[in-house]
Amino acid sequence: MTTTSRTPLKRRVLTAAALLFASVLTPQSMAAAQPLAETAPPAAVAPAAQDAPGIEDAADDPHGLKKTVADYRTRVPAKYTTDSWKSFAKALTTADDVAKNPSAGAAEAAAAKTALVTAAGDLEAADEGTFQTITNNTFWNDTAGNPIYSQGGGVFKFGDTYYWYGVHYRGAESYRANPTRKYDGEVSFVSIPVYSSRDLVNWKFENRVATRSTAIDNGNTMASTGWVGRLGVAYNENTGKYVLATQAYVGGAHGVLLLQGNTPTSNFTYGYFQGQVVNSPTTGTGDQTVFTDEDGKDYLIFSNREGRSRGFVSKFRESDSLRIEPGVEIRRGDGREGNAMFKLDGKYYHAASALHGWNTSVNYVNESTGGNIQGSYSSEFVLPGTEMDYSHVTQTGFFVTVKGTKQNTVIYAGDRWADFAWNGIGYNQWVPITKTGARPQFHSVSQWQFNVTTGEWRVGPANNYILNPDIQADRVIVSGVRGWRNLGGSVTNVNGGVNGSRFALQVSNSGGVEQRIESVPAGTYTLSSHARGSAGQVVITGANGSQRTLSIPSSSGWAKRELTGIALPGGAATVTVRASGSGGVIVDQLALVRTDGGTPAGQRYEAETAPAVCQGTIDSNQAGFSGTGFCNGTAAVGAYAQFTVNATTAGTATLGIRFANGAGSGAARPANVVVNGSTVGTVSFESTGAWTTWSTKSLTASLNAGSNTIRLEPTAADGLPNVDHLDVGVVTG
Repeated sequence: MTTTSRTPLKRRVLTAAALLFASVLTPQSMAAAQPLAETAPPAAVAPAAQDAPGIEDAADDPHGLKKTVADYRTRVPAKYTTDSWKSFAKALTTADDVAKNPSAGAAEAAAAKTALVTAAGDLEAADEGTFQTITNNTFWNDTAGNPIYSQGGGVFKFGDTYYWYGVHYRGAESYRANPTRKYDGEVSFVSIPVYSSRDLVNWKFENRVATRSTAIDNGNTMASTGWVGRLGVAYNENTGKYVLATQAYVGGAHGVLLLQGNTPTSNFTYGYFQGQVVNSPTTGTGDQTVFTDEDGKDYLIFSNREGRSRGFVSKFRESDSLRIEPGVEIRRGDGREGNAMFKLDGKYYHAASALHGWNTSVNYVNESTGGNIQGSYSSEFVLPGTEMDYSHVTQTGFFVTVKGTKQNTVIYAGDRWADFAWNGIGYNQWVPITKTGARPQFHSVSQWQFNVTTGEWRVGPANNYILNPDIQADRVIVSGVRGWRNLGGSVTNVNGGVNGSRFALQVSNSGGVEQRIESVPAGTYTLSSHARGSAGQVVITGANGSQRTLSIPSSSGWAKRELTGIALPGGAATVTVRASGSGGVIVDQLALVRTDGGTPAGQRYEAETAPAVCQGTIDSNQAGFSGTGFCNGTAAVGAYAQFTVNATTAGTATLGIRFANGAGSGAARPANVVVNGSTVGTVSFESTGAWTTWSTKSLTASLNAGSNTIRLEPTAADGLPNVDHLDVGVVTG
């Protein structure tokens, strides 16, 4: 991420002041700033376990500074650019000195923490990162394989790490165990968990920052709340505390409950309960999110609780973030919920959903007419891309903006929650939003890949190009199914889908529907559907007019049918469903998936496994490698490591080379990257600090359809670093 756009101005000013202040009090040599090598993470906490207080809650760490320093000491210099590392190392040294000073006060600790968090946020990756896969329409797990409970929450970046907060409701457990029935009103509060990630894809459970036993105002605890939801977290630079704002119903009163902690993963404690925001006509809020602007100022985005016809932007009190200042009205009109904000290309966008009981809808957006978040906004318009399937069968949840080295991407996190099957508590639906024209564009994809370093995204290899394929978007029985155009006859979303899901598509005798898919890439596809009832057919028509037909014979029960090897040109495609039997046909789970997308995402080639070639030895004496070993190349120019890679189509692929360079000299070990006999670039494998510390270098290369050789040829007498494996991303045209 670029230095010029990543760190808010206010935080830059605070950082400079904090560094100067703290360094005068506790000067220390730069040598002390070198972090320890990365170590294996602690064992994950089981979801049902009671969380023990962390170091930030201990008497010897009242400000959470020791834990903050301990966390950032795990960063490895080789993973970042030299300039960004110098600033970070200086801030780390200063913070460590303050943390060790028993006479340091709260203001000094806050200044040191703010400087360190800011410098960590400015760290720039030394490589171009890798693409990670996001798959929607399924339950998500954390890195330990346990359920992610994240209802009505948000993702916030503090330092170089993203933190995801949400609410764990009891109903989420019931729904996950059996998503084929209703769980009306099962919204009893369990806890507020927090997860951490560096890539926005792999999430590690950290703690439950609040539980039913968390004490709040007037002797109450969180167990006594009638409702907790729609929360966000802000960092206050003056106090060094993290403040969580959530809707709450406490003791018969609606309001905003403010909790605070010393670190992003602390046990949070009571800060304040604010019943009403000035200028809002009601107590409490009608859905809310927290938005942090580029200047570091934090805002609550919300509507009034009853009617929800007015949208507001309120600033958090800058001194401590424990009060919500008077709201500025930015919209008025129809009732809306799921209020959230994102910023793209200098404009602010307020997004919300239709007000009809957690049901899905298009996203309604108001765009700022200038550069002031609390200024004037345009009239409401529908966010392009949300029409065909009601925002990928969600309502507005929250947004995450990633400012990458190559592009900025906004991630829309949809809230899929309703009291019936396959749309319930626990589904997380994330899709990218970009702006290439006058307005932002919502990309409704079931699978996509994202590079958090560069900000780039691409459609995933298992993406289903059909929208509303499970006939779940409408939520009620209708005579015209969302995303599908009637071609005649009776059409409805009948009750009773595949595997106990709520709805399926029913087309009467001689009737039909069609969906025009605006753009599919050229390639080979498989068309599939589940069906029952009388006979019918599903027809795919390519942009060149070519057609292939999937025949559906009559069946009393659900049966899956598929048609493979469908060659489609790039451009628009149309899927048509028709009934040909007297009783009509019922279809569900339609899919159009590309099958020639190249090497599967994350395909890994181990250096110790044939047909890979290692001119040296295969060793296993340095911990941290994957597979059964690594290539320890001969110390000589030209002593190469080579991989044989297969691609089903020609195109460009991302290569990720995992290596360790613990040479005592600290010198880099450069190598040429040779693809199919031609040198495509040179990679500098910098020191990782230890042979047990592994890092990844990324680059792109053009591959041929079929077999390819990728060779690493050292250009210095020290030879290659230890090479663990090669990751090859999806080949794109």
